[in-house]
Amino acid sequence: MRSIALASVLAAAVNLVTVVASPTPTEPEQPHKRASLPAVTASGNAFWQGSTRFYIRGVDYQPGGSSAMKDPLADTTVCERDITEFKKLGINTIRVYMTDNSANHDTCMNALADAGVYLIVDVNNPLYSINRFAPGPSYNAKYLQSVFATIDEFVKYDNTLAFFSGNEVINDNVTSTLSARYVKATTRDMRQYISNRGYRKIPVGYSAADVSQNRMQLAQYMNCGSDEERSDFFAFNDYSWCNTNFATAGWGEKVKNFTGYGIPIFLSEYGCITNGRDFGEVKALMSDQMTSVYSGGLMYEYALEENGYGIVKIPSSDSATVEEQPEFAKFAKALSANPAPTGSGGFTSTTNSVPCPTKDANWLIDSTELPSLPDGAKDLMKTGAGAGPGLKGAGSQNAGTGDTGNATPSSAGSTATSSSKNSAGLTAGPLEKAPLIIAGLVCVLTMTGTLLL
Repeated sequence: MRSIALASVLAAAVNLVTVVASPTPTEPEQPHKRASLPAVTASGNAFWQGSTRFYIRGVDYQPGGSSAMKDPLADTTVCERDITEFKKLGINTIRVYMTDNSANHDTCMNALADAGVYLIVDVNNPLYSINRFAPGPSYNAKYLQSVFATIDEFVKYDNTLAFFSGNEVINDNVTSTLSARYVKATTRDMRQYISNRGYRKIPVGYSAADVSQNRMQLAQYMNCGSDEERSDFFAFNDYSWCNTNFATAGWGEKVKNFTGYGIPIFLSEYGCITNGRDFGEVKALMSDQMTSVYSGGLMYEYALEENGYGIVKIPSSDSATVEEQPEFAKFAKALSANPAPTGSGGFTSTTNSVPCPTKDANWLIDSTELPSLPDGAKDLMKTGAGAGPGLKGAGSQNAGTGDTGNATPSSAGSTATSSSKNSAGLTAGPLEKAPLIIAGLVCVLTMTGTLLL
């Protein structure tokens, strides 16, 4: 009888594991290179560093601009030179628009972590990206292989904060709104790849252009539909604060428009130079006027280029020093005078979708369907991306046929999901099930041992 009881108990325990356990990933997550900074997560409409609300307080960083086709995080001399300046500024995040997914980034990423700096990385570059006016052919397996290879390279660093699936693909040309379907499909594919590979859930979202006529429709589009299709956050560029104030810049109206949006929002670029710069945006972003909706922002930009936005001048590409411009001290002062708020900042603890936008003169998409994953990319979900093509590959924009068909999402719609709270009222991460399963098995086996006595 006791042996039968033991078998029954063990069978029940095995069934418990079968019901609760997640599918085994095709490969284990790559070991983290460094854990000196806790990974940042998204929950509700905010980012979190553990149980502490995290605000993005950083700069956009691409010395030489996109035309230089260089990865500043693959050059130890360049990144270590600039990390010294990042420390002076007191920033906690940088955004890099272009990286080499065939290069090693251990030294620079570890140095950034030691300086308390996180990275938001764009997965595209001029060779591998969505063509806004011919999006179909540019959404193909070669493109996604490069995107996934970039994920593989940076997911192993705890201070990788987020990935951008696109940057300003949709602009003020109304025809470009048709490319939003492919950007959203890329976002979906990135999130699925991260999940399938067993990686930690690094947030994926889009960086929108400063275009008033379609900004809200694009934001709605990126956060509508099934859970598998929606972004983890939405970011946009905003140059409306031209040495003015909260009201004149129209920021109050934008806060109102995004209230209840349901996922984190931040500024991926800000810093108008029309009337000079006092960086009053920092004070506004860190105030209770905005923290219930916004999670900070990135000032454009670090290196002075021909457009005149940079706060340091770099004499040459291999220079060991930089020349701080007057705006450098102004930005550092603004950050120092306006630290990140304590407490929850009035965040919303639930995550929810919004209705999809309807077609009109400024938004040409009239369907909620997204393109299917290209056939050649399906195996990548199982086997991994492999070696990245880097910044000298053959490119991908004309590598597809433009006809992948439409995908059928596995779940329709989305419901608001309440986040768990700790005793301080802050959002806590999802409870891991594996420890509970193990504890349950221990209890079951202990009880079984007692029965056998």
